[in-house]
Amino acid sequence: MKLPVPGTRVRNIIRTLRFQNGEMTQQQLADSVGLTRQTIIAIEQGRYSPSLEAAFKIARVFRVPLEQVFQYEEQPLRGRKAPAP
Repeated sequence: MKLPVPGTRVRNIIRTLRFQNGEMTQQQLADSVGLTRQTIIAIEQGRYSPSLEAAFKIARVFRVPLEQVFQYEEQPLRGRKAPAP
């Protein structure tokens, strides 16, 4: 029985950045940061979180801060109330 692969809570705008940068292909990005095209696809689709080193390399390719490329979705802990603003 196959279990669904859980997604990551790390979201990104890599696809948008690729198209804003001359319609860069996934392969071109992969070659620039030393990853495989399949890994870039998985990161873009939210199925895989890159290492911190890979995340920085991706941000540097696009010349933007890391936080612009990747966002972490906070989820409240079960049984706890979210902190007051």
